[in-house]
Amino acid sequence: MDLERIRALYDFNRWANGRVLEAAGKLSWEQLTKDLKNSFPSVRDTLVHIMAAEWIWLERWKGTSPKALLNASEFPTVSTIRTRWGEVEREQRQFISGVSEESLKRVVAYINLKGDPYKYPLWQLLQHLVNHSTYHRGQVTTMLRQLGAKPVETDFLVYFDTVLK
Repeated sequence: MDLERIRALYDFNRWANGRVLEAAGKLSWEQLTKDLKNSFPSVRDTLVHIMAAEWIWLERWKGTSPKALLNASEFPTVSTIRTRWGEVEREQRQFISGVSEESLKRVVAYINLKGDPYKYPLWQLLQHLVNHSTYHRGQVTTMLRQLGAKPVETDFLVYFDTVLK
């Protein structure tokens, strides 16, 4: 995977995250926090999981291995999620802007939350995170439908058709 494609993936990822946050912002607090029996109980918990994963991977790319994810209870509203996520995305953009073709091959070593060591090339970790976020945004889309709310399209090609045309 080359740098141009990595940067395009992260531009897409920010766009898609923003669309999902916008849709979630229209929910009532009861809808946002309703247990829908998914991988993460509620829309809020799923959004915080996506954001927390983006944060923890960024930290790992920078050489630290946090011992815990962010806690959903610390983010009671979409506004609080959006504020923290904006900080994560700013740091993420800064990191991605400093990546070179050569550094994509750099092996990143980290310790996961269970204490197990892992090593992967940076390019694989960068691609993994976008894939992870896409997976959980799909879950949010299903949850929005379950709540009777309007889901949003976040497909990669929709991004190209609407943003880049």
